Amino acid sequence: MPWAEALIAAKTRKIDVGEGRVLSYAEALNEALRTAMEMDPKVFVFGQGVDDPAASFGVTRELQEKFGRERVFDVPLSEEAMTGVCVGSAMSGCRPVMTHNRPDFILLSMNQLVTHAAKIHYMDEGRTRVPMVIWAAIGRGWGSGAQHSQAVQGMLLGVPGLKIVMPSTPADAKGLLLAAIADDNPVLVFEHRWLMREQGVVPEGFYTVPIGKGVYRRRGADLTIAGTSHAIALALDAAEALACEGIDAEVIDLRSVKPLDEAILFESVEKTGKLLVVDTGWAMGGVCAEVACRVAEQRFDALRAPLRRIGLPDVPTPAGHTLEQLYYPNAETIAAQIRAMCA
Repeated sequence: MPWAEALIAAKTRKIDVGEGRVLSYAEALNEALRTAMEMDPKVFVFGQGVDDPAASFGVTRELQEKFGRERVFDVPLSEEAMTGVCVGSAMSGCRPVMTHNRPDFILLSMNQLVTHAAKIHYMDEGRTRVPMVIWAAIGRGWGSGAQHSQAVQGMLLGVPGLKIVMPSTPADAKGLLLAAIADDNPVLVFEHRWLMREQGVVPEGFYTVPIGKGVYRRRGADLTIAGTSHAIALALDAAEALACEGIDAEVIDLRSVKPLDEAILFESVEKTGKLLVVDTGWAMGGVCAEVACRVAEQRFDALRAPLRRIGLPDVPTPAGHTLEQLYYPNAETIAAQIRAMCA
């Protein structure tokens, strides 16, 4: 089925994630890749470790056995060169999915990504499209240290031509990855290691989750919490715990940070009058800052308290377990900030 027809069909399909079969987050991503590759022979997957026993956290498991080495293959440790292959093949009509074990390695391919992939469509008046996906999983969780734990989504927010999605549930992980592969622009998909074993109901077959459309994860009246990825899981834990204290927090999963769903943000803030932004990256100059700025610029009159944000502190990631516990925000950190805002 051509992508255009598939997307039209997906938009008319009602997706019910309330009941049905349960998959892990990694299994949902694996199914998305299988589905895309079965639909279109021009979709191929490559990256470091896609064919090793770990199979990129299980995301690429058995893909090479099913589709062959021509469409699923490991690559040399030369990120810029391989990203150039990705860009060139996308310009030629393929839909490549390039995987990184963690976002840190994207920094080695910034020239191809920022200078070429993001700008070619603009530079030749739209004649050339670059339908490529760069996929990576944030490397937090086992003492990865300063060079293997970086969440770089904030660095890429200011690059015109790129889209950035960050799912928080298995169903959204599958739907957003399929949407990213079908998109005619370069899309970065950032996952979180701590979500890989999460389970949830995942619809069968082809469907997409719209890029740039947020969703309410919890309705509330006292305060709005907005974020993506694993930060949403922490926010929900904090919100549920505070419900026992009489604090009714609303949680918005933005699902993508570029483009950003301003409508759902503004709607919620107009109701609650308070906003806490949470992110898995650095608080300074990143997603937290951008989301807060949008609300301050366009809905300042609706605010009844100062904006607050929770992200990583402005220091490199420590490797020691004890220091990690202080470095990374958690549900208790978020709950404490909510209490202060609602006092």
